[in-house]
Amino acid sequence: MRKTFLFMDTVLNKVDAKGRVSLPSDYRAIVKESASEIVCYRSLTAPCIEGCLEDLLDKLATDMEDSLDFFSQTQDDLTNLIFGDAKRYPFDSTGRIMLSEKLLKHAGITDSAVFVGKGRKFQIWNPQNWEKEEQRIRSEVFKNRPSLKGGAHES
Repeated sequence: MRKTFLFMDTVLNKVDAKGRVSLPSDYRAIVKESASEIVCYRSLTAPCIEGCLEDLLDKLATDMEDSLDFFSQTQDDLTNLIFGDAKRYPFDSTGRIMLSEKLLKHAGITDSAVFVGKGRKFQIWNPQNWEKEEQRIRSEVFKNRPSLKGGAHES
C-alpha cells in the first residue's frame, strides 16, 4: 500500500525579486519522499496557485476520463485549464521554487506568499487575500456547521 502524504499548516514566506519562494520545510519533506518536484497551476476557483504532487493530477486525469465524455466541452475546458496550465516546478538546494510571472500575477503575489495545506494539495495566496478568504471560510463553516458522513469515526 502506498503511503499518503498530506500538506498541512499555513506558512508565510518571502518571495524574492525573481519570483523564488521557499517551499515550507514540511512540504519539501513530502516532495523529497515521493517525487523531486511539485506541479503548480492557476486555481480555477480562487485568486491563488494550486500545488500538488504529479500523482494527484494523474488521479484527476483518470477520474475525468472515467466520468466525462471524452469529446464533451466540459472535458475539453477542464483539461485545457488544468493540464494546459500546469507546470512542474523543481526546487533548488535551498528549497526554493521559481514561480512563473503568470502564476504570480493570477494570485496577486509580490513580496510574500502564504502556503495553505489542503491535504493532498496546497494553495499559495497573496497574504491579504488569504486573510479575507480565511475569514469568509470560518464564518461560513461557523454558520452552517457542516458534518461529515460515512468517513468520519467517533473516538
